[in-house]
Amino acid sequence: MAHFAVLGPLVVESPPGQWPVLRGDRQRTLLAVLLLNANQHVHVDVLVEALWPERPPKSWTSNLHTYLSRLRDRIDGLRIDHGPLGYRLRVEPDELDLLLFRSAVADGKRAGDALAAAGHYRRALAQWRGPVLAGLHVPPLDADVARLESERLAVFEDCVDAELTAGRHGELTGELQAMITEHPLRERLAAQLMIALHRAGRQGDALEVYRRLRTTLIDELGVEPGAEARRVHSAVLRGEDPVPRLPPPVWPVCQLPPDIGDFTGRDAELAELTEVLGDAQRVPVAILSGEPGAGKSTLAVRAAHRLRARFPDGQLYVPLAGRDIGAVLADLLRALGVPGPAVPDDLGARAAVFRGRLGDRRVLVVLDDAVDPEHVRTLLPGTPGCAVLVTSRRRLSGLAGAHRLPLGPLSDNDAAELLNRLAGARVARERADAGRIIAACARLPLALRIAGSRLAIRPHLRLGELADRLEDEVRRLDELTVSDLAVRSSIALSYEGLRPPAQRAFRLLGQCRLPDLPAWAVTTLVDDPDADEAVEELVEASLLEAHGPDGTGEGRYRMHDLVRLYAAEGPPERGGGSTVLAATLALADAAAARLPRTVPMPAMAHEPLAQPLPGALVARLLERPDEWFAAERANLVLLIGTLRAREALLLLDKLSVYLYLHGHYTDMRAAYETVLAATDDRPSAAVAEANLALLRHARGQYEEAASAYRECAKELEAHGDRRTHAWVSANLAHCLIGLGRAEEALHTAAHARELFTVDGQAEALLVRAAESAALLRLGRVAEAREVDRTAVASARDTGDARQIGMALHGFAWSSLLTGEGDSATAAITESVDLLRGTVARSALAKSLRTLGAISAATGARNRATAAFGEARELARDLDERPRELSCTRALAASWIGEGRAAQAIPVLRACLDEFREMGGKPATGLTWLVLQRACEATGDDAAALEAAAEAANLADPRDASAAALRRALLALTEPV
Repeated sequence: MAHFAVLGPLVVESPPGQWPVLRGDRQRTLLAVLLLNANQHVHVDVLVEALWPERPPKSWTSNLHTYLSRLRDRIDGLRIDHGPLGYRLRVEPDELDLLLFRSAVADGKRAGDALAAAGHYRRALAQWRGPVLAGLHVPPLDADVARLESERLAVFEDCVDAELTAGRHGELTGELQAMITEHPLRERLAAQLMIALHRAGRQGDALEVYRRLRTTLIDELGVEPGAEARRVHSAVLRGEDPVPRLPPPVWPVCQLPPDIGDFTGRDAELAELTEVLGDAQRVPVAILSGEPGAGKSTLAVRAAHRLRARFPDGQLYVPLAGRDIGAVLADLLRALGVPGPAVPDDLGARAAVFRGRLGDRRVLVVLDDAVDPEHVRTLLPGTPGCAVLVTSRRRLSGLAGAHRLPLGPLSDNDAAELLNRLAGARVARERADAGRIIAACARLPLALRIAGSRLAIRPHLRLGELADRLEDEVRRLDELTVSDLAVRSSIALSYEGLRPPAQRAFRLLGQCRLPDLPAWAVTTLVDDPDADEAVEELVEASLLEAHGPDGTGEGRYRMHDLVRLYAAEGPPERGGGSTVLAATLALADAAAARLPRTVPMPAMAHEPLAQPLPGALVARLLERPDEWFAAERANLVLLIGTLRAREALLLLDKLSVYLYLHGHYTDMRAAYETVLAATDDRPSAAVAEANLALLRHARGQYEEAASAYRECAKELEAHGDRRTHAWVSANLAHCLIGLGRAEEALHTAAHARELFTVDGQAEALLVRAAESAALLRLGRVAEAREVDRTAVASARDTGDARQIGMALHGFAWSSLLTGEGDSATAAITESVDLLRGTVARSALAKSLRTLGAISAATGARNRATAAFGEARELARDLDERPRELSCTRALAASWIGEGRAAQAIPVLRACLDEFREMGGKPATGLTWLVLQRACEATGDDAAALEAAAEAANLADPRDASAAALRRALLALTEPV
């Protein structure tokens, strides 16, 4: 590698330690021109003029090539390119003193403090060994040489400024006097010499420098000294230091606001921030983002205080909201010891000084309420050991490599603890009302702090009274204000920073009462070509939360309650709300049509619903209808409360297909109660009441259900709705069987069959199942089996696995009662196998329970307990309490046979209490019977006698079904 020097005599070192001699001035001139223009193309005309200033020879082309060839021969590794633009000598920055000089100067300008800058400038000046190209005069290079000499002088003056700022004046006096001798008209040098002399206590000599400068300028140029020289002269006359020396920064520097004493929760977030910001191998950046009022700044201050030991040099706290970044940097530099006059004017220079001040230090920088990613980049330290914690209402997605921590609401426990700390012990005493306040505040720290402060200010204000006010959505944001704290103003700051299209989208989403929406619904609601950009801006501003995808593959967007209330206060906007509603109703209709209808009520008749969405989108959303209902379940329940009675009932009819199938009885009950409360239409009300009776039936509330069924039947008959009346009667028949009223159940089932026939409906399997169960209870086993055989034949004609499985269930049980154990086992096994392939989990649970009973009766004990166990788990998931209890009773019976009778007794007594409350006589009697066996096994004869008497009192000698189940349960109690 060759090394070249032009800042002084032209020197070449190639290879290292050897200095080749260039023969002839033209070779040296050619190399000098190329070096002064290193890494740049030099046109041939320039080279020719430099080599032959007067007139080039005719052979100049060959001569030039010869000179170039000789240079390559003499200098090992010389890289000279030739192209259309001329010749270019390629050198690396460390191969030419001129490039080293300029690189060091650039480092000095970027340096963070005066001492570092002076070091770089001294390194640059050390490259000079004398005048440029000393001993070689090339007239075409005179301008370049003069420019370089001026550049050197300016760097020397910059170096002196830096050293004076750093307090190094003692060694500068002689050097400056020598330079003044060379450049007597250089005012900046004179001013610097005056400063150095003044600091050295030589005020008279300093004033003499000014006198000589003024005399020289007037004599030679006819002008007075400039403003800077006059300013320094005046300062010296006053005895003041013209340039305040830069004091060393005092470490550590702590600017953190105080940590609040009632900070609550956020343990996981604090642990995550501690881990991320503790990485000393780089400059970690953590961004705390979240909706207004989530407590971002409070958490950042708490985390910064916890991390103080890891950052012993200091913690800087920088509020950024609405501030000019240049002013922010100026404040930071002054805090780090840079005096006002030394703060650079240029923003980039200020940032460089800031980074320099933090160089090799361990400082935590907290940037609060950042809006612009570029502002954050400007304030990032440059060396490992420092860390940055940013809070922002925006996600600041443009910051690459940052660790993002979205901050949501507090947990329920933390929210309760914060309210307790603020409002005192009455929060624990009035726990239910406190829970209402927490829910109304959406568990957001700011809202909770306001509510807690209001309670603290007014000790006699009941929590229930404040909860009532907060639950009124119209006045909630008005109530969440105390002193200078207000939820509304916090949200307003984020809203006002949005562009108009995003503000419109925000208002539209606020008008929608559904807080959680799929992506298609959001863009359809906004109804604008730029909807995606507006939605992204809302997400970036933490006013809308993006989730997903859901089970359909669709992204979800959620607007938190308090933000939604603020958005709803805006002026009304016209959007695509009607389109979203129409699409949702049509999707629910299509999804319900793709699921088996297990709810024992007729589907509502209606006109076909038009679907405004594209077919491809609909096909994707409904590819798995179960998943679509799961994703939209909460929305659909809320939506029902906003519709007219007929629309609400139609939507609920579709939703019930999913809810009943999966045992979501609570949602189903709440929705039907909503419809019932909102409608004056008696036919619609009767349908709603019939479904509510069905839900009581499913929960085992037999007496209430039977009474409600009868009232519904009367009203439906009065309205002429025979279709619904038939289903209600069939359900009533099943309910009566549970109550032990077999004869009434058989009569009711016959009435239901008549209603189905008169109305021209296909006879429901439900009716046949009720007839069979009633006949078995009456001991008419052969008739029951014939009913079940007909049901199986009809079901097989449909080819529907669910229908066949349900029909086989009844046939299996009646076969057992006629003594055909093998047929019973085969039928129930096929039933279970078929139902496993469907989504009808309730029917599967029922068949599994019957499989358990048949297996127990036929001696297959292990298979019986496995079936009862699986059936119980399914029933528990579906909230079908009667079936869950009957399986629990069977498993408790098996414990008796396993020698665990004492463990079975409390379980059986709990079952007994619930069966008696339900009013189910057969179930109660069977439970007494099993309890009798348990008491006998434990030697409690008195309790056994009591149980035997109760069981005998409830027994119906005609009930073949109960007799078979009795045998099965007693078989399980036999010792293993």
